Amino acid sequence: MRIESPRYTERFGAVRINDVQKILELDSGRAKELPLSENIAVEKIEVDAINDIERKMAIVIPVKDEKLKLFEGVISGIPHDCLIIVVSNSQQKRVNRFKMEQDTLKQYCHFTRRDAIIIHQKDRLMGNALDESGYNSILGEDGLVKSGKAEGMVAAMLVAMAVKKDYIGFIDADNYFPGAVWEYAKCYAAGFTMANSPYSMIRVLWRYKPKISKKMYFRKWGRVSEITNRCMNSLISNRTGFETEIIKTGNAGEHAMSMRLAEILTYASGYAVEPQELISIFEGFGGSLPMGNPTAAKHGIEIFQTETRNPHLHEEKGGQHLTVEMLLPGLGTIYHSPLCENETKQVIINELLQASAIEPEGEPPVPHFIKPIKSFDTKKFADVLNEHMAEYSALEEHK
Repeated sequence: MRIESPRYTERFGAVRINDVQKILELDSGRAKELPLSENIAVEKIEVDAINDIERKMAIVIPVKDEKLKLFEGVISGIPHDCLIIVVSNSQQKRVNRFKMEQDTLKQYCHFTRRDAIIIHQKDRLMGNALDESGYNSILGEDGLVKSGKAEGMVAAMLVAMAVKKDYIGFIDADNYFPGAVWEYAKCYAAGFTMANSPYSMIRVLWRYKPKISKKMYFRKWGRVSEITNRCMNSLISNRTGFETEIIKTGNAGEHAMSMRLAEILTYASGYAVEPQELISIFEGFGGSLPMGNPTAAKHGIEIFQTETRNPHLHEEKGGQHLTVEMLLPGLGTIYHSPLCENETKQVIINELLQASAIEPEGEPPVPHFIKPIKSFDTKKFADVLNEHMAEYSALEEHK
């Protein structure tokens, strides 16, 4: 793979935010030394380096009643050496969609000879393991993991931690292009090879997000992404005193983290999870508040933003989903951060009023925060879950 070298890096305390790097070539050929002139502007990531990361990486697919054909396409796009972890919150009562997902994944693993893990978000054993190890941040009153995208993602991180993966990436299950899924995983691996810090994050910027009406129109930005990025940049600008547009992936559902970074972040429930990841980094390591983790601060936090070649075409879930489930809670993570000053708060209020997301004189609700994974006895959890890991395997011979 050939990718642009970081042309500009914004520094915010111990955080290094790299400007968008474009993929120039998905396959850069056999390994050979780059001419010095090319080496300045371009990073050539060799196949062996990417494969080495993929063997250490889990790719998580959060699922909730998605079309099975879409789900099948997504899993087919994940590179072979990555571990697939499916966390499903699909219905099990009237029509057992979860059983259909299990069957689809089982058949795929049978013919591709690869392993994968599939677990339901409401799995009783998962809830018991969390409760026994003292981590109730994602548990409801019934002792099961709460519904919500963030809760499913955190559950997947715990599974990845139990099987000792070093990196974790997330890809939504409603993607129509398996080739785009494959590229996301390659972007994650390429980003981790470029990272100098063990505390690193890669966030994907879609090259285009097509809309279909009478014809295909390749949009560059979604409305929610534009607003979130603007408000996030306002927060950084007012803290540093220098206006910036560095953040272009505030709502990046497709993103990856080193497990060392993933385990120390505070998360927010539901679709606020992706903006909150950045806010958690800025609060813990931006220098305006006490440093959250001295070891991580010493190494520094690296954020890479990578623009893909493939467009991103996914299921449209309507304006209500975008405004109520994504925009409102996402901006709430910025608004209620101790880093957020009055000017950025007013920007957020204006955006929400314009989107009819709040009433006059209203405010975005305070998000429900999820404690860092490292705050509890992860070894005890892993010991409990590993005793039953074969039950979650999609490869029959492992059961």
